[in-house]
Amino acid sequence: MLLDFLILFFVALMGGLLTFLLPPTKSNGYRLTLVFAGGYLFSVTIIHILPELFAQSKTPTYVGAFVLLGFFMQQVLESLTSGVEHGHMHAKSKDHDHKIAGTLSLMVGLALHGFLEGGLLAHPSTIHAHHSSNTLLFGILLHKAPAAFALMSMLTCQMKNQSLAVVLLVVFSLTSPMGLLVSDMFVEQHYLSEGAFTLLFAVVSGSFLHISTTIVFESSVEHRLNIKKLSAALLGAVLAVLAELLY
Repeated sequence: MLLDFLILFFVALMGGLLTFLLPPTKSNGYRLTLVFAGGYLFSVTIIHILPELFAQSKTPTYVGAFVLLGFFMQQVLESLTSGVEHGHMHAKSKDHDHKIAGTLSLMVGLALHGFLEGGLLAHPSTIHAHHSSNTLLFGILLHKAPAAFALMSMLTCQMKNQSLAVVLLVVFSLTSPMGLLVSDMFVEQHYLSEGAFTLLFAVVSGSFLHISTTIVFESSVEHRLNIKKLSAALLGAVLAVLAELLY
């Protein structure tokens, strides 16, 4: 668990600090990276998380309902985060008061999302008996790095104090590792039943479905077929399938 904790933290941190070396960009390469990550995350959710949840649950209808809850909850969270968790970058705000309130809501939304997705890695053994969580960890990392880059790009544009922006990046980078740590403690101490964890993971998987499909579908401007972006999404999906089969 310690290794996963450190990997989650440093990948997000390095992804954010990369903005000091590379200017914020909306280049085709950045978009293709996002689409690849979206395809991978979508595939991992479909072939890895959901089958385990439904297979282990005695009430699959409840699991499906909580997946839907997570899907629509993510829509609400995006009203706070402005889509930063799936790589959206936004222009500098000229309204100081709005900027402060917006930064606070942004961090609250991202912290909640990051905490929940980190907790997904702390599987009870009966839920996660057949596969390692490496494919899931990789999917979260693919999603966290561009999210950290987008967050830091926004913060450095909106804030004069760059040191404070770095502090907020560190806070963001800690949310998923802390989610893993707290959830693992809950698993070890049996603070929550396995059924409760199953429903919690269903909520997070619904959130992943929303994020990944948003990334893939928003990559198609005016619904025109873009072969490069479709290929990137398919490559991510195929890699997730291969990783699940091999590991």
